[in-house]
Amino acid sequence: MSDPLQAPMHVMAGVLRNAQGEVLLAQRPEGKHLAGSWEFPGGKLEPGEHPSQALARELREELGIQVDPADGAPLIRVPWRYGERGLLLDAWQFTRWQGLPVSLEGQALQWLRPSEVDLAMLAPADRPILQALRLPRVYAVTPADAMPDQAGLWQARIGEALEAGAGLIQLRFPSWSTEQVRELAASLQPQAQRLGAYLLLNRDIEGARRLGAGVGVHLKASQLAGLDQRPLPWTQWVGASCHDASELALAQRIGADFATLSPVLATASHPGAMPLGWASFQALAEAASLPVYALGGVGLAQIQLALENGAQGVAGIRGFW
Repeated sequence: MSDPLQAPMHVMAGVLRNAQGEVLLAQRPEGKHLAGSWEFPGGKLEPGEHPSQALARELREELGIQVDPADGAPLIRVPWRYGERGLLLDAWQFTRWQGLPVSLEGQALQWLRPSEVDLAMLAPADRPILQALRLPRVYAVTPADAMPDQAGLWQARIGEALEAGAGLIQLRFPSWSTEQVRELAASLQPQAQRLGAYLLLNRDIEGARRLGAGVGVHLKASQLAGLDQRPLPWTQWVGASCHDASELALAQRIGADFATLSPVLATASHPGAMPLGWASFQALAEAASLPVYALGGVGLAQIQLALENGAQGVAGIRGFW
């Protein structure tokens, strides 16, 4: 029989977003684990307590506000370990509450836009929550059959997508030279930064380092095992292609901001790949400690279904252009 003392501590986190799009952060006071770090307010479940009841109680005790659990929406569940101590951080988002949040337990508070928060200031387990807030619901990947002589066409198409609200686009052009892809990214970089969007180079860590802000990298699964740390600063996105639990664990270990998990359903591009199905996808995504996009056989029409199965959103190629 398993030792109940080894069961992860279930901790609720409330993500409060005001009318200006800011979120509330609380600083852990002196004398506590990770003192000085910032986190989303909340606390652990008491024995026999329902998660929604626990979160409502914690926010009332910490901040003096009343939330209706029915007004909340699940954001992400983050399994985490601090040494020998395991926890499950269960984050819910609220845009409505009663009362004015004030510090009732001596902790400092501040409101910040998610884009303004420095990840390094957060407790490590809270960083995936912030990334889930920042990431869009749709992750578009360019088609692999785009030819090098179509650079002008794709510059225009990606520019149009950015103006239409696309927030995360992977530049995947396997038949192009590395320099040609970098040139395309550089030409789109000012527009992406102006719109608060991000471009990710496929596998090209060095190219992302050279280009800097607004450009990140999407790593192949085979790259993960060869890395022992995050390859870019926190100001640049790092994504990873994953297909199972071990690859998701590697993505977490190197500090990736998110992963794609595929194939969820059967695809024409990979007819020999065994699809995960939604039940397996959900189990893997909820056991991962980072936001996970559903990829493979899914499209824009499946966004709600993906969210219901623990995804950050959907990623894809053909149906996204």
